[in-house]
Amino acid sequence: MTDTNVTISERAARRIGEILKTEGDGAMLRISVEGGGCSGFQYKFDVERARADDDMVIARDSAVVLVDPASAPFLAGSEVDFVDDLIGASFRVNNPNATASCGCGTSFSV
Repeated sequence: MTDTNVTISERAARRIGEILKTEGDGAMLRISVEGGGCSGFQYKFDVERARADDDMVIARDSAVVLVDPASAPFLAGSEVDFVDDLIGASFRVNNPNATASCGCGTSFSV
């Protein structure tokens, strides 16, 4: 059976919470997967206030993350992390389903 859970690291939860606080009450972060990018699929991050009935909801501390049902299989078993390194600060998805990814980590293939 495939692990459908998506986890949020402590660093990512802290950063998501900071972002959502500036967006006002009811703000949530949506992570989705769409076609494109140099490796075939890419991650998309959006702030939203509306949640669909079939969204996966991941909550950690003050972070609330939504994943739509079409993106969930691509993200199954993944951990969302926040990295601040020499290249810059960004969210990084550690995805066990990805067979290849681009150098910047924003796109992947399965």
